[in-house]
Amino acid sequence: MTNEFTKIEPGGSLLIAWQLKDKKVVLIGGGEVAAGRIVNLLNADATPRKGLNKEVAYRIDSGQIHEFIDREYNNEDDLKGANMVFTAIDNVEISRHIYNVAKSQNIPTNVADIPPNCDFYFGSIVRRGPLQILISTGGQGPRISAKLKSIVEGALPRSIGPAINNVGKLRSKLRSIEPTVGGKPGAKRMKWMIKVCDNYTFDELAEMSEEDLDRILKGYQDNEIPKRSLLDISKVLSAIKSISPTIVGMVIGSVMTYSFIGRNK
Repeated sequence: MTNEFTKIEPGGSLLIAWQLKDKKVVLIGGGEVAAGRIVNLLNADATPRKGLNKEVAYRIDSGQIHEFIDREYNNEDDLKGANMVFTAIDNVEISRHIYNVAKSQNIPTNVADIPPNCDFYFGSIVRRGPLQILISTGGQGPRISAKLKSIVEGALPRSIGPAINNVGKLRSKLRSIEPTVGGKPGAKRMKWMIKVCDNYTFDELAEMSEEDLDRILKGYQDNEIPKRSLLDISKVLSAIKSISPTIVGMVIGSVMTYSFIGRNK
């Protein structure tokens, strides 16, 4: 009976994709670790507040940092209104003080190299367009995460990014004709999108044009999904229609002439 349920493995973390766009993020530090944190934050469209080393300076000079304050942390007000706090400094006492201040304000915090003072951990990230894969060892083996990253990158199909982009476009088109949330319409929409994703390969999804997506969408009401071969035929027919009648006539004439000559050999 218990085999039908997923086995629980305690000690893990809740892996989530935290949306940081337009959020205030305070990063305290200016070294190599801080530079790595900034890359992760900017990729998430956050607005980090502090930092400085060669790479951090570049991020500041190029206008990627929302605000830079060139001084040591000495004011609890620096954390006021923050949605997330990071420390990447060598001073353990100050790092722990910042953690306690942030906790008193219910702000999620990550203190570099002090796992007990981390509400969340960083992992190695594989990025392919909209696809993000986080590889985490729960703070126990960061280098192992980095080694696994290269394995995962090599296993991913090259077309995965464009494929996901096209699936996203199709979902948006579908919501425009079926905007209802929940209930039978929502269940039907979800089930149909699953069929679409399962019906085509990543390469096929990646190669689809806007016209292909529109043709697929036409089958939604009847719960149908055209085969890839039918989409290709539709492309050919559309291309033929765009050719001038004279050229079409020449092509047909050439085919007929070839056929006639072939019969008389």
